[in-house]
Amino acid sequence: MLQLEFTVEPFVEGLPGPHVTAAVSAAEAVGATVEFGPFGSSCTASTEAMPLVIAELVRAAFANGASHVTMHVAQGST
Repeated sequence: MLQLEFTVEPFVEGLPGPHVTAAVSAAEAVGATVEFGPFGSSCTASTEAMPLVIAELVRAAFANGASHVTMHVAQGST
């Protein structure tokens, strides 16, 4: 399993816009388990699925008004 930490901007505390909610929904739609956080979110997915998770998340974020997406991928628990 891989762990992805991501932040979708612009960031407005307590008011995630469609650029954030669409990115989260896109990741979930391709099998990621997302933990939505106040300043960033994280998700887990298999090594095989993570490239698709990242691609769909980025597509959805920018299609819905994101100005910047920051990501960090690391080996997660099995």
